[in-house]
Amino acid sequence: MSIPPFRMSKTLQAVRGMNDLLPQDAYVWQFFEDTTREVFEQYGYRLMRAPVVEPTALFVRSIGQVTDIVEKEMYSFEDSMNGEKLTLRPEATAGLVRAAIEHNLLYDGPKRIWTSGPMFRHERPQKGRYRQFHQFDVEALGFAGPDVDAEQILMLARLWQRLGFKGVELHINSIGDAAARKLHREALVSYFEANLDSLDEDGKRRLYTNPLRTLDTKNPRMQQLVEGAPRLADYLGPVERQHFDGVRQRLDDAGQHYHVNPRLVRGFDYYNRTVFEFVAKGGDWELTIAGGGRYDGLMEQLGGKPAPACGFGVGVERVLMLLTESPPPVVEVLDAYVIFSEGQEAAGFAAAERLRDHGLCVALHATPDGRVASFKSQMKKADVSGARFAIILGAEEVSGGKVGVKPLRDAEMQVSMTLDEAIDRLWNVTAG
Repeated sequence: MSIPPFRMSKTLQAVRGMNDLLPQDAYVWQFFEDTTREVFEQYGYRLMRAPVVEPTALFVRSIGQVTDIVEKEMYSFEDSMNGEKLTLRPEATAGLVRAAIEHNLLYDGPKRIWTSGPMFRHERPQKGRYRQFHQFDVEALGFAGPDVDAEQILMLARLWQRLGFKGVELHINSIGDAAARKLHREALVSYFEANLDSLDEDGKRRLYTNPLRTLDTKNPRMQQLVEGAPRLADYLGPVERQHFDGVRQRLDDAGQHYHVNPRLVRGFDYYNRTVFEFVAKGGDWELTIAGGGRYDGLMEQLGGKPAPACGFGVGVERVLMLLTESPPPVVEVLDAYVIFSEGQEAAGFAAAERLRDHGLCVALHATPDGRVASFKSQMKKADVSGARFAIILGAEEVSGGKVGVKPLRDAEMQVSMTLDEAIDRLWNVTAG
């Protein structure tokens, strides 16, 4: 493959819709990641990873051929080495299920798993929607009862509470099983056929392939038409109703408020029974920050043994938009910043390593030109580093077997002590 020439003088920029995370913004991201991991682990979910590149057929079979994602948004390509048709994952569930089948993950019983990482969709970039975006993804594989559906919803509600979010709305619905959806589909086709002139181009194109997707339209001109469409709830069988009632009962018992939204269908074909979304609202905006549901047929659909499952995804960038409106307190990352006078470079290096040996987070002063800067300049760097203490090694301290310890976050005076004493002091502060 030939690479087209480019002007060397041109400054390269990130691909549109794929954003950089800069160090000054990373603390919010880390706070969210740490909090999310802690909540998931509280509920017994364990980390699992899958590749970001999968066979294109995986997403066609799981998400559905007649969906916006498969039709318009996937980053797909042919591997020039072997001709394989591959796709950058647009979501995480299909890859995790593929991995669970490939490695016989359920051989000894159901599993609760989670993952996180980048996803890719060729969408029009806008607030909260990017072409490379990140998700936390949770899956409960092999669990059939409504208790797991409710558990995952309550786990998300606990996460919002831990993050300090207020006013996040929970929308739930049941989209039934195959028989119910077949009857509903037939009713939808008849209804939309009678209102053909009111359908937009997507609606007309999907009329006979996937009319359910029309209920999820974002076209404001079609909202009145959609509101009058047959409701899937009217076609649910007794088993499906019992399952949904079980979910609602557990949410009621937990005191979790929710809104039953009969138009909620989610965007993937693999869903059945319970579907849910958490929606955050502002003055003039509304943002879905998490969503998921049950997908009992996907394991078998992808070639595995039949097994029920339920899961959800959390949009990281969308959650971060809410966090940046009321950001968490900046956590001090560094325990110490080590500075030294000219000729004491080796002593400073050795002291930094000793501190790290004891589990402390330490930055060693360094300059681009390799020359030792003045104490005044180094102290300025120490202060802006966010470190709690400056550890100072001048000629006098080193010759006396001591270090200077200068608190940077309060008005305490600098004191001289041995490095072991300094380690003890820093640990006492860190622990308490």
